[in-house]
Amino acid sequence: MKLLVGLGNPGDKYAGTRHNAGFLVAERVAERHRIALKKKGYQGRYGVGRAAGAETTILLPQTFMNHSGASVNAAYRSLGVAPGDLIVIYDDLDLPLGRIRVRLEGGHGGHNGLRDIIATLGFKDFIRLKVGIGRPERGDVTNYVLGRFNADEQKLVPLLLDLAADAVETILADGAAAAMNKYNNCNLLDSL
Repeated sequence: MKLLVGLGNPGDKYAGTRHNAGFLVAERVAERHRIALKKKGYQGRYGVGRAAGAETTILLPQTFMNHSGASVNAAYRSLGVAPGDLIVIYDDLDLPLGRIRVRLEGGHGGHNGLRDIIATLGFKDFIRLKVGIGRPERGDVTNYVLGRFNADEQKLVPLLLDLAADAVETILADGAAAAMNKYNNCNLLDSL
């Protein structure tokens, strides 16, 4: 069993915001593999099915970003997955929009959702998929992260979600190392 977690904030107020990039990618993977995210449990919404040939639980924590650890830990413990079978998808300010990065471990990089997951689980050697949202040239980072993509970014978002979903499928089918080799140097802006 693989546990695929998309990070974000619940509710209409946050739907489609940059900080919900993890939700958006997880939902794209679920849509592609016809996994309904309608079950309630693990302090989140989830669904179970086969994605890229692997039995997968897709979880969207409903605990708000900064408290994601409780939801992830509940699913992780209940499902009995190994650290290498946990994949967490989240937004990254330090990656430009149009870039993704797969990592096998690391710190939280200032991301509060990831910080809470690491603190709650007590380890950090799980797979991460960072989805680049870019950093604002000026202004408040919090408002930027919790804001929606602007009109120009909106054109790129569907392509970014597809690229990230492709990377997830590669992780599930061929492993994180294969996904790192294939996607860590991709930049959607190069192909436009």
